[in-house]
Amino acid sequence: MIITELNKDNYMIFAIQNYNNPQASTKEDFFDDMKRFKYVKRLLKKYKKTGTLKFNLIINHFVILYNIFSDATTPLLFYKIEEELWSVMKTFVLFLNKLPDYPKCFIHDIPIDEKCQSLLEEIYGTKE
Repeated sequence: MIITELNKDNYMIFAIQNYNNPQASTKEDFFDDMKRFKYVKRLLKKYKKTGTLKFNLIINHFVILYNIFSDATTPLLFYKIEEELWSVMKTFVLFLNKLPDYPKCFIHDIPIDEKCQSLLEEIYGTKE
């Protein structure tokens, strides 16, 4: 099954098709891994509300998600997380060099969060 656009009827199929966690042996393991999307969402909402950003924790969740869902992580993130958080999320996706290559992707039109980018550069000593 080829999925061109995620929606409530097919996102779970897409996630299952792209799930690769050798340590997972039950469907509960899969659903526990899916909860990481909620954790990322919660951390990004906290940043938007309070200005507090737990970089290491967010990056850890992103790395784990990319390890088990590979390139499917990016579309899953942008499907599961509200549009108001996309600029912060895109900043992390760029930081981890996981922005999709295809040029017509809507993600390319989303601005980055300048404050988050500055903090990432300050903490990790990187410059885009």
